[in-house]
Amino acid sequence: MASTRLDFALKPSTCFSTKLPPNPSKFRVVTVRCSALRSSDAAATGLVERPWDVANARLVLEDGSIWKAKSFGASGTQVGEVVFNTSLTGYQEILTDPSYAGQFVLMTNPHIGNTGINFGDEESRECFLAGLVIRSLSINTSNWRCTEELAKYLAERNIMGIYDVDTRAITRRLRQDGSLIGVLSTEGTKTDEELLEMSRSWDIVGVDLISGVSCKEPYEWVDKTKSDWEFNTNGGNEKNYRVIVYDFGIKHNILKRLASYGCKITVVPSTWPASETLKMKPDGVLFSNGPGDPSAVPYAVETVKEILGKVPVFGICMGHQLLGQALGGKTFKMKFGHHGGNHPVRNIRNGRVEISAQNHNYAVDPATLPKGVEVTHVNLNDGTCAGLTYAALNVMSLQYHPEASPGPHDSDCGNANHKNTCIQHLISNFTILFW
Repeated sequence: MASTRLDFALKPSTCFSTKLPPNPSKFRVVTVRCSALRSSDAAATGLVERPWDVANARLVLEDGSIWKAKSFGASGTQVGEVVFNTSLTGYQEILTDPSYAGQFVLMTNPHIGNTGINFGDEESRECFLAGLVIRSLSINTSNWRCTEELAKYLAERNIMGIYDVDTRAITRRLRQDGSLIGVLSTEGTKTDEELLEMSRSWDIVGVDLISGVSCKEPYEWVDKTKSDWEFNTNGGNEKNYRVIVYDFGIKHNILKRLASYGCKITVVPSTWPASETLKMKPDGVLFSNGPGDPSAVPYAVETVKEILGKVPVFGICMGHQLLGQALGGKTFKMKFGHHGGNHPVRNIRNGRVEISAQNHNYAVDPATLPKGVEVTHVNLNDGTCAGLTYAALNVMSLQYHPEASPGPHDSDCGNANHKNTCIQHLISNFTILFW
């Protein structure tokens, strides 16, 4: 057993300042000798080194900064784009939002994990994000709906997570420099230089992320919002509209809200031919949310073009951006995007402000849109386009998530005080589609 000897000599002069005690002869020099085990020998002796976790992971950003942290969930090495989310709650909906594919989500709310995992809150069939970055991991769960702890949940889905990292400092860096590519690693054999090279040699721009999250075959959706979470007090609509939904990374709560209002929904893959959609004779087509760069999926833009003018269409998030391109406009990558459940949006037509849930890194440039296309909503944080209509082709779209999962329900028309909101017009006005 390897050990290190430490000797300490205690003398009267060191114990009692410079003035000796009345009888210094009664004091004697004492040598204290102790041995300390090296960390490599602790396992052999069966002793535990420390009763707490130690830093065993690194987040290396492309700007050269290295952030040491503690890991939970899966182990290994993963590369992704780091974005911050300002939601105070709803981390499970965020984990299962397909729009986060290829990204590390950094939560600005410092305390995560206290509600555990509630499988009724899943927004898709699996977790698509690259990893989770948080300040403090809750050691206890305190929600009656909890069925599993967050760390176990991520480990079972091979998703990496880190905590005990300065998320506030990283957020300030992202706000100043923009979204950064990073590498998460728990592998001690990889040097900082190797991880830095990985971050600088990978890019999310121009990558088709939709094909990896979309369904593979068409299917019918029938599940409605559960009564505990139902905001539609009007009992649905007199007419059941036939809606085709293009799955670019659709969230389940969007489908549930449509079903709650009486829509008959068929979900189709992102590559589903426009001709097949038109054969179904739908009352309207919804182009869903989804991850990544809209310019990286020209096939989806072509599909939108082929459907425009033939049936009313509605777009959410990625669908909104694809509609913008299909109408002749351009999209651009934002500095750090919008991610969170507290983004203020103004409806230009009635002046009403909604607090919205958003998750996107790209936006439509209104200056590039053709004559006749009207910007209907504006993000009040930075003035970017948050909604548009084009009456000539029966088009309406929103950049944010009207189902608000997670987030406030300002955009839901189930509240009697919230008339003429986007979901209401999507459903009850599918044949005219506009205010």
